[in-house]
Amino acid sequence: MASAPEDPVLERYFKGHKAAVTSVSFSPNGKQLATASWDTFLMLWNLKPQARAYRYVGHKDVVTSVQFSPQGNLLASGSRDRTVRLWIPDKKGKSSEFKAHTAPVRSVDFSSDGQYLVTASEDKSIKVWNMHRQRFLYSLYRHTHWVRCAKFSPDGRLIVSCSEDKTVKIWDTTNKQCVNNFSDSVGFANFVDFNPNGTCIASAGSDHTVKIWDIRVNKLLQHYQVHNCGVNCVSFHPSGNHLITASSDGTLKILDLLEGRLIYTLQGHTGPVFTVSFSKGGEMFASGGADAQVLLWKTNFDELHSKDLNKRNLKRLHFDSQPHLLDIYPRTPHPHEGKVETVEINPKLDVIDLQSSSPPVVDILSFDSTTTVSILEQRLTLTEDKLKDCLENQQKIFGAIHQKS
Repeated sequence: MASAPEDPVLERYFKGHKAAVTSVSFSPNGKQLATASWDTFLMLWNLKPQARAYRYVGHKDVVTSVQFSPQGNLLASGSRDRTVRLWIPDKKGKSSEFKAHTAPVRSVDFSSDGQYLVTASEDKSIKVWNMHRQRFLYSLYRHTHWVRCAKFSPDGRLIVSCSEDKTVKIWDTTNKQCVNNFSDSVGFANFVDFNPNGTCIASAGSDHTVKIWDIRVNKLLQHYQVHNCGVNCVSFHPSGNHLITASSDGTLKILDLLEGRLIYTLQGHTGPVFTVSFSKGGEMFASGGADAQVLLWKTNFDELHSKDLNKRNLKRLHFDSQPHLLDIYPRTPHPHEGKVETVEINPKLDVIDLQSSSPPVVDILSFDSTTTVSILEQRLTLTEDKLKDCLENQQKIFGAIHQKS
């Protein structure tokens, strides 16, 4: 059916990746979009029509995750090549490489103040990095299988993680301990994230479900079964009232969390959809999948200025009080199963004047990468060389003194 004016609308699509798109992230100002892909590249798209796009070359394997820093001056990426990279998102594309994980890196996430980065890996660990000094800080170990995703809470005091060990864990960043644990006997979560105010988490399940948990009372609030295949990613609207989901069934779904129901099913991708993300202000969202395309959608619901949202949320991110966040309590029975009234939007059925989808692409090779581990090794090597020189000099001096005596 044709879309009503207030419905989400496919505004633009981008072609440039040569393989599946795994992750998307809007710049804080909403003018750029970063994407990661199985083709080993990052791409930076300018949302202005006809503007050139940048393809960043540096990773040696599938890029699994990408995220803009809150200030927009850095891009973080994780890869199956076991590295994490920090990029300067400009035409030079300088990057720094971090090596600490011993298996593929599955996700990267900045803290809301941009001071820290959390990474999750198939080595069963979660690692936290200091961005100011660009160094590794500590690891979190409790998962017994691959860690698929790790995210900071809005106030930075907690980290949520999910693993193929079928658990979702909450970590305290102060004492570095696991303070909460949610288990599932059926499937595992592919992706997990906090709602904008930090009282709830949403998980995207391999068992086709989406779950909303209240972490203050350890209660499952909502349980949606609206997809026909595994759910790969979720994204909260900045208002906290809506959640968008991406699934291997080829669809995106938009859930009204206040009403506790599915309101939109969006089609447009061919094959599994791996990633979706709202822009900072919630006026747009982008999706990517196995068809190597990036779709840019426009929304009209819950329009709120990001500054107002930030002010409202930041009031609760300070002092030592517990986070007071918008409570999400369903008004309809749960779990959600069976047929529900929903609007289905298929852009392919509409006549849409889409903007150019293949802007000129500039390849940027990263030659300026540095590796934290190799730097440490170099420093140790230099120190050892200096010690050897000192010992040799001392031996020469002692030898000369011995000969004189």
